[in-house]
Amino acid sequence: MFTTGVILARAGSKGLPDKCVKLLLGRPMIEYTFEHARQSRLLNQIVLTTDSAAATELAAKRDIRVVSRPPELANDTATVDAAARHALATLEADGAPKSDAVVFLYGNIPVRAPGIIDRVIRHLADTGADSVRTVAPVGKQHPDWIHRLDDDRMIQFRENSIHRRQDLSPLYYHDGAVVAVTRNALDAGGAKEADAHAFFGTDRRAVVQEPEDAVDVDTIMDLYVAEAVMKAQRQNMRMWTPP
Repeated sequence: MFTTGVILARAGSKGLPDKCVKLLLGRPMIEYTFEHARQSRLLNQIVLTTDSAAATELAAKRDIRVVSRPPELANDTATVDAAARHALATLEADGAPKSDAVVFLYGNIPVRAPGIIDRVIRHLADTGADSVRTVAPVGKQHPDWIHRLDDDRMIQFRENSIHRRQDLSPLYYHDGAVVAVTRNALDAGGAKEADAHAFFGTDRRAVVQEPEDAVDVDTIMDLYVAEAVMKAQRQNMRMWTPP
């Protein structure tokens, strides 16, 4: 299965402009994603699709192919699957093999669990699914503990009397760390513009992680969280001794 890793990065983020190159522990944030992709044993090629000049320069230093994203694929309404299809079409027009599967790696996620990219790719291949995403369990934001407000009157989102976390039904959110889709699902999704999730296909699977296994940076606060998580991970590595 020929698999392409597509790293996605936009310069025009409203929350944190050009966030993919913000410094995190002394390094531009996107370099961590470059590193994660390079560590994968199952990615056959890697490409960055971006409109960020700074990210383009960093990718060139790492010998990572860059596809310049046109303005219509770099605005707030553009979809990631459209950017990925454009990147693949550009690569294949230059003679690259046609991809059987595509892995989406967001440049603003500097924290990923070791080996998670290959775990997701293997799960896609082993299950024959259309897509596989990393997910993590929902915590205190569980729907059974969420309310609507009518002025200041609290209305339960879902009526219940659950007060112990252990009694909440397990639910999961997509943490953004890794998304893998088959080429067939990706291409079919392009014909269904009304459904932004169509490229996930009909058979959608998951690989479960812990909440701290991925940090999605959209705000300056997220950047501080990522820094704290990475420092904790490094400290744990220093404290660990082989059995």
